[in-house]
Amino acid sequence: MHVETHGLQTHDAPTLVFSSGLGGVAGFWQSQLAVLSERYRVVLYDQRGTGRSADSLPEGYTLSMMAAELAEALAQQGISRFGVIGHALGGLIGLQLALDYPERVERVAVINGWLTLNAHTRRCFEVRQHLLLNVGVEAFVRAQPLFLYPAEWMAQHEARLEQEDAHHVAHFQGMENLLRRLHALMQADFRSCADRISQPVWVICSKDDLLVPWSCSVQLAAALPDATRAEMPWGGHAMSVTDAAQFNALLVQWLADTDCLLLQPDEVS
Repeated sequence: MHVETHGLQTHDAPTLVFSSGLGGVAGFWQSQLAVLSERYRVVLYDQRGTGRSADSLPEGYTLSMMAAELAEALAQQGISRFGVIGHALGGLIGLQLALDYPERVERVAVINGWLTLNAHTRRCFEVRQHLLLNVGVEAFVRAQPLFLYPAEWMAQHEARLEQEDAHHVAHFQGMENLLRRLHALMQADFRSCADRISQPVWVICSKDDLLVPWSCSVQLAAALPDATRAEMPWGGHAMSVTDAAQFNALLVQWLADTDCLLLQPDEVS
């Protein structure tokens, strides 16, 4: 898998792994890279079957497999302990890593994620799947921003969206890969195991998210033993892009609050 590191490069630098949503590529986090690279080793990656991690995904692909692939890729980079900052699917990968590799995962941030799939989110995914199967890749790609961004932001960034549409069509991950990743995402369910995630978890949502109702974050935070919940009033599903300044400020504060909790006893002065 394609993995890239930025920021601090010492072996003992606090490490943050950024995991994207269904798009799967590292480029989603450009608005966070400069800010976080000042204090952390920042790891970006293209998920298997997307971007520069081209591959054919197996039948029966699961969230646990996504977590295992990332854990192995990080181990190959010599990264043994890390926090995960994940958007939607990426946040659920972070939770799965916390369950499967508790000795390696220090903390998790879940951006517009969920405990179990909401009926509204399921409807949105089914509409997108219908577009892909019955209309085509271009229709699927052009509809995607409707679920990500607020209407007024889209109207003000039409030229950017046109460029992104062309790029996503040209670099589409493949229908079979996308459907298998989407199925894995829709099957993810933490209701029976959330109470075993002992790491600090930051659960943040946007109140105007069209794809994932903000109440999903409330439900997720309530099920976790050590959750801190935050809300942004505006920004849509991808508020880390549309209101990066506000999102980054909130993320940096949570990271600062949890940095001291991650120090080993002999590291505390």
